[in-house]
Amino acid sequence: MRKIRSGDTVLVTSGRNKGQQGTVRINQIDRDRVVIEGVNIVKKHIKQGRARQAGIVEVEAPLHVSNVMLICPSCNQPTRVGVRENAEGKNVRYCKKCEADIPRPDAG
Repeated sequence: MRKIRSGDTVLVTSGRNKGQQGTVRINQIDRDRVVIEGVNIVKKHIKQGRARQAGIVEVEAPLHVSNVMLICPSCNQPTRVGVRENAEGKNVRYCKKCEADIPRPDAG
């Protein structure tokens, strides 16, 4: 089970963007990286194509998943995430600080 999922609100804990918060847009599981809205903006040189113009574009670059920390929806603090079974026998994520279950981001 992945501890960081698309739609989660996270805090960047290290690097050039330390202290910034954002929502995970893309979770690259095979590369252990996440793309966060408005964080780690880099300039990319784009070659001209049929439908687009050439130039320098600002895009969000991926960060390693070890450099981000989930912000608990219950206590609104950055926390480590644990996994445990619920009453139905399914694995759920929970906050290590307040022991509250973390709902799926798409479930609201």
